[in-house]
Amino acid sequence: MMNKLITFAAAFVVTLAASILFSGASMAAPPDFNGGVNNEYTYEEYVFVSGAPVKFSGKMTVSERETATQRTETYRYMLTSIMNPKDKLTRNVSFVTDINEQSEKGQTTSQTSVKSYSEKVTIGNESYTLDDYQLSQGTVADNRPASDYYSGNVAGRKTYKLKSNDSLVTIHFSGKNVGYENFWGATETQIIDYELESAAGTFFVTSKVSDSKTKFLQYEPHDPALSSFTGGYARISEQSMIGEYAYTLPGSSIEKTVHVGQEMVPLIERLIVPKFRDLNGHWSKENIEQLYALGVFDDSSSFFSPGTQMNRYPFIVGVMKAADIRVLEQPKKQKTPRTAIFADLDPQEKDYLYIESAYAKGISKGVSATQFKPNSALTRAEAVAILVRALGLEHRAPDPGYHTGYVDDSSIPKWAKDSAYVATEIGLVYGDLNNRFNPTKTMTRAEASALTIRFLHFLEKDLKQNYRDDMLFFQ
Repeated sequence: MMNKLITFAAAFVVTLAASILFSGASMAAPPDFNGGVNNEYTYEEYVFVSGAPVKFSGKMTVSERETATQRTETYRYMLTSIMNPKDKLTRNVSFVTDINEQSEKGQTTSQTSVKSYSEKVTIGNESYTLDDYQLSQGTVADNRPASDYYSGNVAGRKTYKLKSNDSLVTIHFSGKNVGYENFWGATETQIIDYELESAAGTFFVTSKVSDSKTKFLQYEPHDPALSSFTGGYARISEQSMIGEYAYTLPGSSIEKTVHVGQEMVPLIERLIVPKFRDLNGHWSKENIEQLYALGVFDDSSSFFSPGTQMNRYPFIVGVMKAADIRVLEQPKKQKTPRTAIFADLDPQEKDYLYIESAYAKGISKGVSATQFKPNSALTRAEAVAILVRALGLEHRAPDPGYHTGYVDDSSIPKWAKDSAYVATEIGLVYGDLNNRFNPTKTMTRAEASALTIRFLHFLEKDLKQNYRDDMLFFQ
């Protein structure tokens, strides 16, 4: 019977191109192309060798070497069958990725191949030794200011030799991985199809696995009454991996599934405590206090004045801080004073580099060739355009000539129309009771705070829904 049985213990790495393109604390990626999952302590995967899925678990370690144009990752596995401790899986595989950063286009491409490999799976009296491993993966990343988005395709072949009779088992595979990475979250989902061939025939396995990291704010009440504050926020960082294998075995047309899943221990960070005295009962109190706790607002006053107008300068600075968008650095030994990018900006202002960085990244623009109008009131059209440009989604609007669906569509400025359409589609903004967009309406500090929090929720929750749940459960 062992001749019919094929190991599904492929060692392919999906994290490679993605992690090379995005080096950051938020990076998430499944450990390889075999559908396995892990936490800090345990790695697990299913191997199809005995005519039914067999779960292996144990230790996985990763080592990395990286230069500006190349990265090498080596994975080492020592796994044991859950049902029979005598069944073992050992695997050592190294992948090399060549990186081509095209900064003028804001994109990065990469190409991954196998550098070295060894693998042996023992189940019962049979052993499978990896005899050949061919793999090619290409990935492209679109590096936008607030979030990176990437997509990859992989194809390859693995050949195993059976110890009992030297016959071969061949696995052909192909698939894709999609992902995003930003300060508030990161998700990568891979879907791989395998065709497994042996003397007993052919059968098929599809693995779907997703790794997600998410940060969110959680209010923590302070119970003692004799205190200078009543509560504050903690930033919670969580990571979880979920996956499933769908398979049909030789001689059967019935598809079955098995599942895997692991969670990391959450990371808890307490944030500064907000103490504004003019927010009790205000509809945007939670939004304002969350942004203050994050350091987005650095008001030293005890009064926030939520009903006053939000100006362009603090809103742009707040968006840059809230999304942790990389800011230009001031040279330590600059011989000549920095020149302002607009005549009405002062390079000596504390947050000036946030504005210059937002301009350099295409997030914000001036109102003319020489004027930025930093203290002008922020309009809805300006706020929405800033957020959508930060996400890099303005080009997802239809071809010119479309109607946004708002009653006052004709009053939306041409430069803001794409952003208004996209922001509505992704749930950042809605029309008023009369379905008007009101592009020139001045935003209050409370309204701008609520809009910024919705922007952060999109980075944290909506992208995860689209890249994990939609891919795994609705494909």
